[in-house]
Amino acid sequence: MTESLTCAVGPLRPHHLGISVPDLDQALDWYERLLGFVLEERLYIEKIPAHIAFVKRGNFRIEIFQVEGAAPLPADRRVPNLDLKTHGNKHLCFEVPDVPAAVAALRAAGADIALELTVQGNPTAFVRDCAGNLIELLQPFERRQVPAPG
Repeated sequence: MTESLTCAVGPLRPHHLGISVPDLDQALDWYERLLGFVLEERLYIEKIPAHIAFVKRGNFRIEIFQVEGAAPLPADRRVPNLDLKTHGNKHLCFEVPDVPAAVAALRAAGADIALELTVQGNPTAFVRDCAGNLIELLQPFERRQVPAPG
């Protein structure tokens, strides 16, 4: 698939994903210990008000918010297939070289494994972070060629 040359905003590249958690320190520890993210910046924004941290791995960041009095993630948003029944962002996905090995390592480190499955022959898994946010792990797969119409 090629990028559209006529899009409204020009070139795009991923920068960050924002999530809300009940305990920022716990989330920082979780993302560092289990996924290898490192703290890039920590700040407080009084207008929200929120304690915020950016964690980074490679060129990708996660912006983590802790807002006093925020509602917890509803139970159905913590279950991969049930979450699809609510509009909005669904999950963050990372490609890893070996999903079963990654799941085994995460499980040994105490991660909450939400779902393990194989989709069209490709191992896939979902884990929950310390606040219940869903993270998908996907193994690289060869793209199937779509036949040209006609």
